[in-house]
Order: sequence, then C-alpha cells, then structure tokens
Amino acid sequence: MMAESTLTAAPSPGTAQVPPPPGRTPPAGARARRRAWDEVPRWQIYLPLGIYLVFTLVPFYWILLFAVRPAGSTSLLPWPMTTAHFEKVWNERSFGVFFQNSLLIGIAVLLSTTVVALAGGYALARFDFRIKKGFMLALLCSQFVPGALLLVPLFQIFAELKMINSLGSVIIAETVFQLPLSMILISGFIRNVPYSLEEAAWVDGCNRFSAFRIVVLPLLRPGLVAVGSFAFVHAWNHFLFALMFLSSQDKQTIPVGLNTLMGADSVDLGALAAGGVIAAVPVVIVFGFIQKWLVTGFSAGAVKG
Repeated sequence: MMAESTLTAAPSPGTAQVPPPPGRTPPAGARARRRAWDEVPRWQIYLPLGIYLVFTLVPFYWILLFAVRPAGSTSLLPWPMTTAHFEKVWNERSFGVFFQNSLLIGIAVLLSTTVVALAGGYALARFDFRIKKGFMLALLCSQFVPGALLLVPLFQIFAELKMINSLGSVIIAETVFQLPLSMILISGFIRNVPYSLEEAAWVDGCNRFSAFRIVVLPLLRPGLVAVGSFAFVHAWNHFLFALMFLSSQDKQTIPVGLNTLMGADSVDLGALAAGGVIAAVPVVIVFGFIQKWLVTGFSAGAVKG
C-alpha cells in the first residue's frame, strides 16, 4: 500500500511570512480601493474640503459678528461683544412671541405629520389595493406643485372655516404640504422590516395593531425621527403660509418677524443678524440630533431593536 505524500511549497529566501489578520479577510476589491485611497496625497483631499469649509462657515461667522458687534463698529473680530441686538429683537420686536408661535407650529406639525404618515405609509407598504400605483404616482407628482399654488384654495377653505389668523390654519397647511413625501419615506422604511416578524407576532396571539406596536414600531425609530425632524425644520422656516394666513402681530412666526426687520429705506443689520441667529439655533440643534440617527442607519436600529 503506497502512502500518500503531501507537498508543501517552501517559502522563498528573504520572504517573511505574515500571519493573516484575525477575522474575515476583506475582498480583493476592497483591498484595491484601500490601496488606491492610501496612495492619494492628503493635500488633494484636505484642500477642497478646506475651501468648502471656508465658504460654508464664513457666512455664519459674518452673521454672528454683526449680531454681537456694537452698532457702528467695523471690527472684524467680535470684540467688544454686546447683547444689545438680541435684547432689541427679543423685547422690542416681539421675537419672544414669534419664537413661541414658531415652536408651537413646528411641534404640532411634527406630531401630526408623523402620525398620519405612519398610518398611510403602513397601508402603502403592507396592503395591495386597486389604485395603489396611481396613488403613489399622485404622491410623487404632488412634490412638483409649488406651495404658492395652494394659497388661494387654502385661503378660501380657511375663510369658510373661520380659521384665518389662527395658528391652526398654518399647522394644517404645513401638515398637508409635508404628508406626501413623509408617507413615501415611511412606507420605504416599513418595507425594509421583514413581514415574517409580524406573522410571528400574530402566531403568538397579537392582533395587527399590537404586532405593529411591539415589533415594527421600534424598528422604525430612525425613520420616524428623520421624517419628524424634517417636518419640524420645514414648518419652522416656511414663510409663505404664515404670511398669508396670520395677520395680527401676536400670531406671527420667526420668518415673518425677520421680514419686518427690513425696512424700505434702511435695514438694521445688527437686529437682523441677531434675529437670524435666534432663528438658526433650533434648526442647528435639530440637525445635530438627526445626524446621530441618520449615521446609525436603519439596519443598525433594527439590530439594536
């Protein structure tokens, strides 16, 4: 009986044997891309990013400079600093009331848009009906309709309902304007949740609502946060609906208040810059909160459950 022999190739002289790294070895394409990235000079990456950063941050620095710089000063450094412009717009120009109205509208639009879009998105993702494709096409086409075209019919409807000069009119208009895109986004998130998870919950004795609340809803947390945050930011920044539907000063919002700071003959740059900083702070906070959820992503949220 002949014994089988195993031939092993001896390493060539001067060649060091490097043990493979622990874990799974990256594919050849990924290794090639990594080598190509390592061979790119760093200045070719940092220079465009630095130029873009300068063009992005200079306007923010300029508006902050005008907001904290004393009136009549031409210094390029924010020193000495003053809060006179903030006190002027907050107290004399009623920005405290504008801020409260904008915050109320933004939170109401966030809640109403999220709840309605969640129900509509679930129906689009889980049910098949005859006009589903046509309905989805209508939702997509509605995004090409500018908000200015909705002013006349919405104004007539709110006038019949005695809702002119009411914050409720702006909340309803903003919610209607945000719903199509929000429903499309939510339906996409729900489609990514395996239908078998709901079926397993039904087998365990849950009804459809309980299965949705226990199984699906926790997995939709990143999508709900993103949709609700975008709805809040849009309602906070929107100028047209508040200008047309709100007439008294105690019902105005931040964008309309900023418009009142610009006169026909002169503009108070310090007050306008302070108002812009006040208007930008909530948006910066919201986007800072969104970023964590968007970077985490839907799949990471589904794994954490």
